[in-house]
Amino acid sequence: MRRILDRKLGMLRNAIFGVQDSLGSTCGFLSGVAVSGAEKRYILVSGVVLIFVEAFSMAVGTLISEHSIEEFNEKKSLNIFRSIRNSGVMFFSYFVAGFIPLVPYLIFDERIRLYISIVFSVLVLVLLAIVNSKLLGLKVVHHLIEIVVVGSIAIVAGVIIGGLVSVG
Repeated sequence: MRRILDRKLGMLRNAIFGVQDSLGSTCGFLSGVAVSGAEKRYILVSGVVLIFVEAFSMAVGTLISEHSIEEFNEKKSLNIFRSIRNSGVMFFSYFVAGFIPLVPYLIFDERIRLYISIVFSVLVLVLLAIVNSKLLGLKVVHHLIEIVVVGSIAIVAGVIIGGLVSVG
C-alpha cells in the first residue's frame, strides 16, 4: 500500500514541478525575448525550441534522479525503466504547460500579447496552487502565495534581462 502511495505522490510531485517550472521559465523566457524587441517569428521559434528542449531535459533529469533514489532505497541495481513513468509525467506536464505562455504570441496583437501571456501563466499558477492544496490537504492561501511568488520571480527576471539586452 505504501509503494502505491509513493508512486502516486511521485507522479503528482513531477506534474506539479513540471507545470510550475514550465510556466515560470517559459513565460520568463518569452517575456524577456519579447521585451528585448525581437520579432514575433523569433519569439515563436525560440519558444517552441525552449519548450521541447526543456521538457526533454527535465524528463531526463527526472529519470536519472528517480532511478538513483530507487537504487539507493532498494540497495541494489535496478532496471532504469522502472523510473520512466515519472519521467513521462515530467515531460508531458512541462510540455503542455509551456504552450500556455506561448499561445498568446500566436493569437494576440503585439501590444497586448506579452501581458496576456503573463496573466495566463500567473492564473494557471494560481489554479495549480489551489488544486495542489486541495489534493494534498494543504493550506490554500499559504501554498498559493508560495507557488505564485516563486513562479513569478522567473517571469520578472525574464522581463528585466530582456530589457537590459534589448535588440531594438
